[in-house]
Amino acid sequence: MQTTVKSHAIRALSVIFALLAAAYAASAALLPLPLIFKAGIAGPTDSVLSWYMAGAAGLYTAQGMSIDILDMNGGSRGAEELQAGQIDIMNVGLSSVVHVNRSGGDLRVIGALANVMPFTFFSVPGVKSAAELKGATVGVSARGSESDTALTLVLQRLGLTRDDVVIKEYGGAAHRLAVLKSGEIKATLLDEPTASLARQDGMNVLLDLAPEQMPWLFAGIVVRRADIAARRDWLTRFLRATIEGNYIALADEERAKQLLAKELKITNGKILAGTYDDFKAQSPQNLESSVQSVQNVLKLFPGDSQNVGDYIDTSLVDALRDNGFFSAMAAKYGK
Repeated sequence: MQTTVKSHAIRALSVIFALLAAAYAASAALLPLPLIFKAGIAGPTDSVLSWYMAGAAGLYTAQGMSIDILDMNGGSRGAEELQAGQIDIMNVGLSSVVHVNRSGGDLRVIGALANVMPFTFFSVPGVKSAAELKGATVGVSARGSESDTALTLVLQRLGLTRDDVVIKEYGGAAHRLAVLKSGEIKATLLDEPTASLARQDGMNVLLDLAPEQMPWLFAGIVVRRADIAARRDWLTRFLRATIEGNYIALADEERAKQLLAKELKITNGKILAGTYDDFKAQSPQNLESSVQSVQNVLKLFPGDSQNVGDYIDTSLVDALRDNGFFSAMAAKYGK
């Protein structure tokens, strides 16, 4: 008799557990899963800090998102992958957007991560003048990238043209510095923190554009134009988290430096300080792009449309400003 009662009790408990498991599974199925965004970067630089910070602070998670940051080893390559649907968002300069759209793509910048030109043009120690560059190999990350477009500007400043040098693709800044040091190339453009490493390693500065603070849409948040309507809510969530990450990075220097050191693998305190200063100089607080930063890039593409609206969509950022989000961030972080 006792055995029978125990058996009934066990069966009853089994039924209860089964019902509870089914109820839990059903409720879990109703919960929205985090949307995974594949976010490409041209390479690990300080212009990515707002993304790193938003991730570290849990801001993307709070928006129901999971961000997978992927190094595309060059801006124009990443922009092409974005247009092809392989990634969802790209951190890349305006030059790559022009390059892709010229070839039939339809990309738009929805927010700015860096609004000034940060490049320094380095040569090997034995090359001290522009004349010595004639016929030499100069490295860029990829054709159509920001380093490629900026090279045109630099050569003009030095009294040279693209026909005076041999231009080859070498991917990200770290690799370009390595081949510069080896002598495989004679010059290349670098930004932080690689520019500081180049100085440390004795590379020669032929032209430093960074101190000029020239308006230039060097790094933007770029998406496919169709997604601005199709995924508007998610892109707005992404921008909210990224803008708040930017506010934190600008307001909390120590926290920002710790994250830069971790993500960019910086161990030298002086280089870390210079990299953070470079970030502050470049980054617009609310990720708003300036018209002048766009126009300066477009001037180097005289054969392409000079209409800012063909490359930039400010509607998402404008809506955040109009809805009081910027004011709320300023109040929260004291800016």
